Amino acid sequence: MNKGDLVNKVAEGAGITKAQATAAVNSVFDSIQDAVKANDKAAFVGFGTFSLAHREERQGRNPRTGEAITIKAKNNVKFKPGKELTAFVN
Repeated sequence: MNKGDLVNKVAEGAGITKAQATAAVNSVFDSIQDAVKANDKAAFVGFGTFSLAHREERQGRNPRTGEAITIKAKNNVKFKPGKELTAFVN
């Protein structure tokens, strides 16, 4: 499923136009992004939690040359599925 498929499902399920569904889906995604960027969790009971995970700078190796390199610190988005979602797919 991609974003267009999600918009179509929301429009059909809620009985709204595709334009309204697009606005709703974009609003949800923007809200999740804003929460994670502010180092807050976006938790949806039964579905899962989006959070920010920081990775420190570390040493690595270039697989082609074997040369030691420094991998810069960065932030990653982490998703932990909820119990209901996990149970649903198993």
